[in-house]
Amino acid sequence: MPAKRPITFAVATYGSDEVLKSNFLASPLLSGPHPHQILIQRDYPSAAKAYNDAIDRAENDLMVFAHQDMIFPETWLEQLDRSITYLDGVDPNWGVLGCCGVANGGAAHTWVYHPTQGMLGGRFDSPVPIPTLDEIVLIFRRSSGLRFDDQLLHFHLYGTDICMRAAKKGMQSYAVPAFCVHNGTYHPLLPKEFYQNFRYISEIWKDCLPIYTSCGVIAKIPLSMYKRRMREVYLQHIQRKAVLTPREKDGASLLRHVLSGMETR
Repeated sequence: MPAKRPITFAVATYGSDEVLKSNFLASPLLSGPHPHQILIQRDYPSAAKAYNDAIDRAENDLMVFAHQDMIFPETWLEQLDRSITYLDGVDPNWGVLGCCGVANGGAAHTWVYHPTQGMLGGRFDSPVPIPTLDEIVLIFRRSSGLRFDDQLLHFHLYGTDICMRAAKKGMQSYAVPAFCVHNGTYHPLLPKEFYQNFRYISEIWKDCLPIYTSCGVIAKIPLSMYKRRMREVYLQHIQRKAVLTPREKDGASLLRHVLSGMETR
């Protein structure tokens, strides 16, 4: 990406820096000199508080909020730049961009690799308008005036909330075709904190229901989430197979392995 569009990257992290160092900070796009600002937001009680503080301290207008286990190839900046240039022509008031979006009806628009789940989605040509984005990567302009909801606790569904906030301001959100790797763990059980945020979102955005998210549908009668919770209870207490799948230890090696078998430009 040309230096004329520098980015402030914000990453919320806690505990050991091992995951951060072997993934996000090992991203090829951050190797060598670059014009970008990196804000590592350590040990905040919630993503909303961590990222609002980052907004206050950002030196650049364009901000990327990413999980610490994301790995960005060099091509990611070029692909993001193409998407923004496209949107500047068709929708200059765009709201939030991301690498994993969910359309009404539940169809996902993504081009992300996960070591447990494999390639999620695939290449698409241009930004796709969607109602919500997954939290792995969120992108917006500081000048948009968007901020995260400080009342939203923990680290779940803040991507859904920020997209809803953008929509309330008349700004459309988009999934963008910018390939990256999410070297995340996988667990079939959602934590109780997720369901707390689920109930909070369903209340504050009750006039906008149903809301399609990457984790399920938030609705007045959330049948899909009831079914998911029933499955979780079955796995945990009856089948006893709710096993955590760990992430790959070396994110840079994982990225090289994935790129060796594909073309991302």
